[in-house]
Amino acid sequence: MPKVTVQPLGVVIEVPEGATIMSAAQDQGFYWPTTCGGEGRCTTCACTVVSGMEHLSPRGKNETRVLTEERGPQVLAKPVRLACQAQAFGDAVIEKPGVRPPAGQRAPAPGLTKE
Repeated sequence: MPKVTVQPLGVVIEVPEGATIMSAAQDQGFYWPTTCGGEGRCTTCACTVVSGMEHLSPRGKNETRVLTEERGPQVLAKPVRLACQAQAFGDAVIEKPGVRPPAGQRAPAPGLTKE
């Protein structure tokens, strides 16, 4: 099962192959910032892919359109993905401030990764 490391929180989320990063995180109780509820209409869930872009589904037409409309065409040259659209097919590391662990679970100390 693909593993996605979410920084700066420092957690590893197991993502069922073909599932989106955000849906897998939410299914495991994580809070993931979103305005549209994962419908790919905003960019609140956008994350920066640090490594493993090749293990994520390619950007679709809708994701490309939304990113361009909301953040300008220059964003397409950056490793930015909508977490509600990016399907995992292998391991990746992403940065997404604002992700919070499930209630009652503490985030690991800075610099540590919880697996």
